[in-house]
Amino acid sequence: MAKLSGFPEYTPRERIVEQAVLDHLRTTFELHGFGSVETRAVEPVEVLLRKGEIDKEVYAVRRLADESGDAELALHFDLTVPFARYVVENANELDFPFRRHQIQKVWRGERPQQGRFREFTQADIDVVGRDVLPAHADVEVAQVMTEALGGLMDLVGSPTAHATLQVANRKVLEGFYLGLGLADPTAVMQVVDKLDKVSPEKIRVMLAEIGVDDDSATKVLGLAEIVTPDTSFVQRVEALGVEHPMLAEGLAELAHVVGSIVAPERVTVTADLRIARGLDYYTGTVFETRLSGYEQLGSICSGGRYERLAADNRSTYPGVGISLGVSRLLAALLADGLTTSRSVPSAVLVAVSDEADRRAADDVARALRSRGIPTEVAPAAAKFGKQIRHAERRGIPFVWFGPDERSTAHTVKDIRSGDQVEIDPTTWTPPVEDLRPQVVAPSPTPRTEEKNS
Repeated sequence: MAKLSGFPEYTPRERIVEQAVLDHLRTTFELHGFGSVETRAVEPVEVLLRKGEIDKEVYAVRRLADESGDAELALHFDLTVPFARYVVENANELDFPFRRHQIQKVWRGERPQQGRFREFTQADIDVVGRDVLPAHADVEVAQVMTEALGGLMDLVGSPTAHATLQVANRKVLEGFYLGLGLADPTAVMQVVDKLDKVSPEKIRVMLAEIGVDDDSATKVLGLAEIVTPDTSFVQRVEALGVEHPMLAEGLAELAHVVGSIVAPERVTVTADLRIARGLDYYTGTVFETRLSGYEQLGSICSGGRYERLAADNRSTYPGVGISLGVSRLLAALLADGLTTSRSVPSAVLVAVSDEADRRAADDVARALRSRGIPTEVAPAAAKFGKQIRHAERRGIPFVWFGPDERSTAHTVKDIRSGDQVEIDPTTWTPPVEDLRPQVVAPSPTPRTEEKNS
């Protein structure tokens, strides 16, 4: 049977890396008080299709025995649509502002390519209010994600690994375009959002096609050139000579966000007025994230503020959120050699001298596990040399030998150094760094080929 492309399946060693990444994200989110939510995998087709022209990307779901041929349900393609429904359906049980993190698989029926899959994992955080949401929520979600990204850079281990969180504000762009007298700011934003993919000259042509004159196009591109690591962007925008109340409001909001985030090492926060985020439900702050050495991936983490995540008959629910493409990032890191110190969780292999002694070996393993030490028992009572080689192939650092006819002592052998010592079986534990598999940094020169596509 041919392999299905776009559905990543990891080896046990790669899966350990993935779990380390997910555990780090979960821990960081929960340190900031974000509770975990998991929503159902399917939503009504009609709800998903309200997102726009995405019908070709939605995987419909129906029973094979259903002869009607019409699917009423489909797999969710992001976590925002199901989360919006979840908020409305559970509003009476939630405390607002509601802070949630969600790490879950999503599905999109697009053509698999580098960094893009049909089935992949996203990690989202959102803060949602009832009717109102304070401006500091924008800073909070950005702060949490910068700390998560900083930890991921540490996990990668490469001294050159660096993430840049790019922040903009839709009100700055829309207000600027309105100040220029442009009739359709959203259309202009959708063109500007393509700047990472096409040249400024092509953008100028595309702007002309939607009725933007050359002088206005020059100022639109001038705004998009503004990138600063501080709030000096305010003066640079004002120097362009465009005025509008929405522009002034957006500049104040963006200055508050950029000036308030305390970025960890190996993460830079910039005001970047190229960032438009073409989706029209964003109303204020918007985020994108690039990773140095992996520019071919584009943005690995994005989001923003939306004043109307959802609504019911009594309230609206404004929110701000940001989403990290875990599978997108992980595929590139694994392809570049990010790995682990061993492919199994086991830190100890208990040797079996004779099948008649397997019960005693099982008792030793049980005692070690009760103290939190991952342990397995040798699969066969082969010669000790063969059992040691079995541990070596699996990357298990320690082999445990119980008492035999020559000695009543328990001993442990570190098969890496060859050292073998007598130990107290009730208290011995391996060094902390050997207790669990450790993530090992990739080679310093990134490769761009894709794995698991």
